Amino acid sequence: MKDIVLFQLQFKNKGKYLGIDYGKKRIGIAISDENKIISFPRDYILNEKRTLDIIYNIVCIENVERIIIGYPLTLQSEKTDVTEEVEKFRDKIDLLLKNRGLNIKIDYYDERLTSSIAQHNLFETGKKKEKRKEKGLIDSLAAQIILQDYLDSRKGNN
Repeated sequence: MKDIVLFQLQFKNKGKYLGIDYGKKRIGIAISDENKIISFPRDYILNEKRTLDIIYNIVCIENVERIIIGYPLTLQSEKTDVTEEVEKFRDKIDLLLKNRGLNIKIDYYDERLTSSIAQHNLFETGKKKEKRKEKGLIDSLAAQIILQDYLDSRKGNN
């Protein structure tokens, strides 16, 4: 038993964080490194029947210990039409994970202007116009921005 406890202590806080930019058609995905310093965009997923199972698989494969979901607010900090959808989506993820024996914390993080910033950053990279128009790429870059901002805001608080 002592060995199990030591093993768990050794690997505590070695999981990654998953960043999600929710959309009605596509969901942007980003993953942190194990040290929770840098975020990386991943392929977006389509918002369809299998979405929750795909997220569950990502959580398991990437050893995710926390999920950060972009929370849509207006510039005046008011909820939008999509805010309620995001809240329901978060609850569905939470229920699925708990039903499968995983107790993973899910946080919201203000996502104001992240898609605009992602588009601007993509433009700055010099990618061709056709490549910049790939909305899924923008969704995943927005997820990366959400997650990176979250990570930066918590430096020293892990």
